[in-house]
Amino acid sequence: METENYRVGILTLSDKGSSGERVDESGTLLGDLIASIGNVARYQIVADDKDKIVMILTSWVDDLDLDLIVTTGGTGVSPRDVTPQATAEVLEYQIPGMAEAMRAASLNITPRAMISRAVVGVRKQTLIVNLPGSPKAVKENFEVIQPVLAHVLAKLHGEVEDCGVVGS
Repeated sequence: METENYRVGILTLSDKGSSGERVDESGTLLGDLIASIGNVARYQIVADDKDKIVMILTSWVDDLDLDLIVTTGGTGVSPRDVTPQATAEVLEYQIPGMAEAMRAASLNITPRAMISRAVVGVRKQTLIVNLPGSPKAVKENFEVIQPVLAHVLAKLHGEVEDCGVVGS
C-alpha cells in the first residue's frame, strides 16, 4: 500500500482556549503527531458548544473533504463536555474498537480513563476521532490508534486489499 498524504483537520474544544485564556498545547501537539500521516489542512479552537461543533465537523467533511478530523477536549462528564454528542450527531457509523482500545490502554495509566466518552467514526470517507484535552492524554491515545490510521484511511478511500494480508 502506498502511503498517501492525507488532509487532516484538528479541532480543539475549549472554552478557555477559544477566549484566549489558555494556550492550546494539545492541538499543537496533534499537529506534530499528524505529520506521520498527513498535513494539517484546518485547525481551529472553539468553545464547548454542541451546535458549533456539529457545524464545523459537517463543513470540514462535506465542504472541505478532509480525510481525518481529530478533536481534542470535551470528552469527559462535565456539563460542558459535549464533543461526543456533537460527533455522534454527524457520524454515519462508529468504529467502537478504536475508542475502546484507547480507553483500555489509558486504564493502564489512570482509572479516570473509564469516564472518557470519546467516540470514533466515519462520515462519508472521513474518519473522525475524539481525543481527551490534556497533552499527555492526547499523546498516549494517539499512539494507540496511530498504527491503524493509514490502513483505515486507505480502506475509506476504496483500497480493496484484504485486511488479513501480512504487512497491511
